[in-house]
This record gives sequence, C-alpha cells and structure tokens, in this order.
Amino acid sequence: MLLTDADLQAIALTLQTATLTTAILLLVGTPVAWWLARTRSRLKAPVAALVSLPFVLPPSVLGFYLLVGMGPHGPVGQFTQAMGWGVLPFTFSGLVVSSVFYSLPFMVQPIQNAFEAMGTRPLEVAATLRASPLDTFFSVVLPLCRPGFVTGAIMTFAHTVGEFGVVLMVGGNIPGVTRMVSVQIYDHVETAEYADAHRLAAVMLVFAFAVLLALQAYNQRLQARQRGTP
Repeated sequence: MLLTDADLQAIALTLQTATLTTAILLLVGTPVAWWLARTRSRLKAPVAALVSLPFVLPPSVLGFYLLVGMGPHGPVGQFTQAMGWGVLPFTFSGLVVSSVFYSLPFMVQPIQNAFEAMGTRPLEVAATLRASPLDTFFSVVLPLCRPGFVTGAIMTFAHTVGEFGVVLMVGGNIPGVTRMVSVQIYDHVETAEYADAHRLAAVMLVFAFAVLLALQAYNQRLQARQRGTP
C-alpha cells in the first residue's frame, strides 16, 4: 500500500473538514460579501480589513487567539461551557470553527468582486418587474455571479486542505479527530519516516496542481464563452 492507514484517515478527515468549512462559508460569506459590495458605511474599510486579516496574519497568531478565545477562560469557551457543549479546542468542531475563520477571505473576496462587477443595473431591472429580493438573488444575482461563487468555493476548499499552523494550534494532533494531512506529513518528518512523508506530500502536490489547473480551465472557458468563441 502506498499510503498507510493513518495517512488515509488523515485524508478522510481533511476532506470532511474542507467540505464542511466550504459549506459553512458559502452561507456565512455570501451576506458578508454582499454587504461589503453594496454598503457605503464608514465601517466598510475596517470590516474588509478584518475579513482579510488571514491573508497577512501568521497562522500561529490567529491560532493562538482562537485557542485563547475558545479555551475554558475565553469568552467563547465560557459560552460553550454554559451551554453544556464543553470547550472547542482539540475537537473536530473547534477544527471546523478555526478553519472557517482562517479561510474566510478566500470565500468572501471572489464573491464580493463578482457582486461589484455585476453592478446595480440587473437589480434595478428586477425591481421594475416587481421581483422579490429572494427571487432576484436566485434568478438574477446567482447566475450572473456564479464564477465568483465557484472560485470562492474551490479556493476555500483547497486552502482548508492545506492548513497547518491554525490546525496544529487549535486542533492539536489527535488521530482520527484533529490530525489533518498537513499535520500527518509533519509527524512523518518528525519521526524520520521520509518515504511516507514523500508519498503523502506528493498526493498533496498533485491535488493542489489539479485544483489550480481546473480553476484555470474554468476561467478560460468562461472567458471564451463571454467572447462568443467555442
């Protein structure tokens, strides 16, 4: 077998985490992106900067503050304990929550760019036809901005798969619970299992290349369709 049972377990957990994170961020990131694209509030700049923090903030810093905030003495930790849920660090739920925060800009920014590129004309036309806001979103906004949603979902999924610093800080290294592929590779290197590390790293390399290649092909096909070429 090329991959060990522990490797396959880590891959399954990573795919599960990335899928759940992407689904949550589609629901959470869409209204955030809409507000950022449409608002004229003075809060737009600080909110946009806050959303973009994971782009520039070291993962260990973000992971540390998430660990403190969700810990037994943090505000989130105190709330979850009061609700009888325990604390989130070193659990699968904590892993997903930290992934949502760390991957937020990878979902929000492509969708926000799509909303801004759409302009206000389609919305005005829909309003003159007395379309409800919900109908306008699903019948007008979603089809026009689909490339932004596709890009955001793909980049969020891929980014979550490749997480390391935040995952290690908040999730730790618990087999079958929080040990994702990036941490599994780190374990192989720490124990001098370089052949296993090479094989798992190669899987990640092929995956990353395939994702970027698929995204490039999608964008090229979309551009060709907009130019009216086959």
